Amino acid sequence: MAGNPESPLDVLWKEYGTIFRDFDDLTLARWLAQTLGQIEGKVWRLSHPLLGAYRLAAQQGHERQIWFKRLATPPSAYAESPCCRAPTLPLLTRDVQETGLICQHCNDTLVPFEEIPAEVRADIAVWAEQYAPVHAVAHWDDRQRKNAGDYDRAYESAARQAEALLARAGSQLAPRLLEYYPAVVWEDQDECLEVRPEDVQL
Repeated sequence: MAGNPESPLDVLWKEYGTIFRDFDDLTLARWLAQTLGQIEGKVWRLSHPLLGAYRLAAQQGHERQIWFKRLATPPSAYAESPCCRAPTLPLLTRDVQETGLICQHCNDTLVPFEEIPAEVRADIAVWAEQYAPVHAVAHWDDRQRKNAGDYDRAYESAARQAEALLARAGSQLAPRLLEYYPAVVWEDQDECLEVRPEDVQL
């Protein structure tokens, strides 16, 4: 049975990534290290164009094991990640309680939830528990939709709540993680609820 065809967006991102495939290993390593220096000390939206470019380059770097080759030295603030030995660059998502903070190089768990510093972990847990039922509205079954009466209204309400919760992640939670990591990325959209980055106002 054939796999699902790639979405037009996936195809487009593959096209965007061709520039980094054309880099030799040394050029790619230097670009990654230099960009880490540029993003250090800040909280970044996942949708930011610079982060999008960095993720494309990081995927190439991971496939080619750039960080194992020690071709370039990342800024000293970035510790080596335990998942793939790339510099530590965590992503905060709504699934943080299940997945922890995600590595932007290998997409594996970078920091398990229970290892997030306790000073911020409790507040992140409260936020994630508030987000879960809001996101779940997008995945209600027929019975749940009927019981809601007006599903469209419930869906719109959930989308508005998601916008506010995502904004809180970017304005309150991610900056607190910056006390422990050199840069932090946060998820600023919810495709299931059709919340786009431009809908999330800080």
